[in-house]
Amino acid sequence: MPQREHGLLVHRRHMTLTLEKYYRDRVTIVPYRVHQQGELYGRQLDLVTESGGLVVMTGIMLVNLACCGSEVRELILAQEVPLGRILIENRILRRGSSETFVRVEARDPFVERFGLATPQPAFGRLATIFYDGEPAVDLLEVVRPE
Repeated sequence: MPQREHGLLVHRRHMTLTLEKYYRDRVTIVPYRVHQQGELYGRQLDLVTESGGLVVMTGIMLVNLACCGSEVRELILAQEVPLGRILIENRILRRGSSETFVRVEARDPFVERFGLATPQPAFGRLATIFYDGEPAVDLLEVVRPE
């Protein structure tokens, strides 16, 4: 994994804050495929810089809504705020785990989300966020190649 991507992916912080620090811009969420079945809620999404509209991360989020309080649940379902920001602003006890990292081929639909002039592979991670010790959110987070 290239050094830049290693710095963006190999940590236990929320990707929202990591990307905002790296790009020096706030990120917003753009969900493009959403599905809910009972207490399981999933979405494919992009994180986009607020000022430039640059897609800096794409991925999949699967949430067990039964683990969330009503306020957090409503914020997640509103699809207007990145999950990391929701958890931080609501001071939810959380712990993240990401030990699996992936290389995504240049012609993969996830990499195509970045709209690169020259297709190139991207890197990502599989992560789990725990609420009060219970796994509550599974994530695939793929960061924009440089």
